[in-house]
Amino acid sequence: MSASTAVLKSEARLFSREPAALFWIIAFPTLLLSILGLIPSFRTADPALGGLRSVDLYVPVVVLLAVIMAGLQALPPTLTGYRERGILRRMSTTPVRPVSLLAAQIVLNGAAALGSAILAMAVGRLAYGVELPRQLLGYVLVLALATLGALAFGATITALSRTTKISNAVGMVVFFPAMFTVGVWAPVQVMPDLLQRIVGFTPFGAAAQALNQAAVGDWPSWSHLGVTALWAVILIAVAARWFRWE
Repeated sequence: MSASTAVLKSEARLFSREPAALFWIIAFPTLLLSILGLIPSFRTADPALGGLRSVDLYVPVVVLLAVIMAGLQALPPTLTGYRERGILRRMSTTPVRPVSLLAAQIVLNGAAALGSAILAMAVGRLAYGVELPRQLLGYVLVLALATLGALAFGATITALSRTTKISNAVGMVVFFPAMFTVGVWAPVQVMPDLLQRIVGFTPFGAAAQALNQAAVGDWPSWSHLGVTALWAVILIAVAARWFRWE
């Protein structure tokens, strides 16, 4: 336990010295929300959206964007770099097990994504009057599943990438479709029905729709919860099966 705690403290110090990662995970989603909220049309209620404003719809979007940043952009290059430089191999000869390093990275990136989500909701509420999630328990459940799935996705990318360059390339290939499915370019609610159904089978698209339901006070549909949870289980299984320390 003391060895794992020491690894966590060490990784936390290193993580705090990565301004780029901290910016993209914690600051960028809220900055994007702040910029979009300055557009007058985004602050106007739209009957086509059930009386909601575009800025209301973008809070869950930027919450998931932070999760995607942590899982697909921050985690893979860090773990791949450790493995590529032989750090994990050297750790295997000490009382500290490499799994402690993996756990520390998951905890730190998950905490950063959670902090970003809280910051985005606070800015949305204070700056633009966006209501806090009415179904808080459902919102937290979906966010936890989405975060778990994103970090497992990152571990899967690490498992299938031999070098940092490959993990960065694969992460970028996955990153842009993931942003589309959560609704960065267009909220899921305004997508055609067929596209909404297709997006609903993706890990982050299902999470986006579930968060939207929880935000307005409904319990997330079991189909969206099931898809999000199923993807998390599959990605965890793949990462556990193929991840190698060296």
